[in-house]
Amino acid sequence: MSLARRIAPEVARVLLGLVFFVFGLNGFFHFLPQPPHEGTSATFLGGLAASGYFFPLLKSTEVVGGALLLMKRYVPLALVLLAPIIVNIFAFHAALDHAGVGLAVVLVALEIGLAYAHRKAFAPLLTAKTAKAERASELEPAPAE
Repeated sequence: MSLARRIAPEVARVLLGLVFFVFGLNGFFHFLPQPPHEGTSATFLGGLAASGYFFPLLKSTEVVGGALLLMKRYVPLALVLLAPIIVNIFAFHAALDHAGVGLAVVLVALEIGLAYAHRKAFAPLLTAKTAKAERASELEPAPAE
């Protein structure tokens, strides 16, 4: 395996981990300035903030997922935790706030690249029927006519 193929997933893991760990912590400690939002994006974010629970849950999930990636522990689980967040980041910037779409595309690429590097961990999730389910259906009695 070439050096680039070995290093690329590690770089992607660290970059993705840093982004979510730092921005997740920023949601609690506000050490990075946030640009103001206007129009529809401001209305959308205001609605999420008004719920009271959404942003603490989101930022906690980002911190946990980012920390798992940085520690190189449970990487497939971290990718599963962060996938819906990344989809929503991309959708938000594609539909409402085009200024951040570049970073959103980078996050999608990093997620897909890491998921591909860990594809063996996801293989059981992508089977139509598990072996256990097949054995159970074989043991069921035939329907009576």
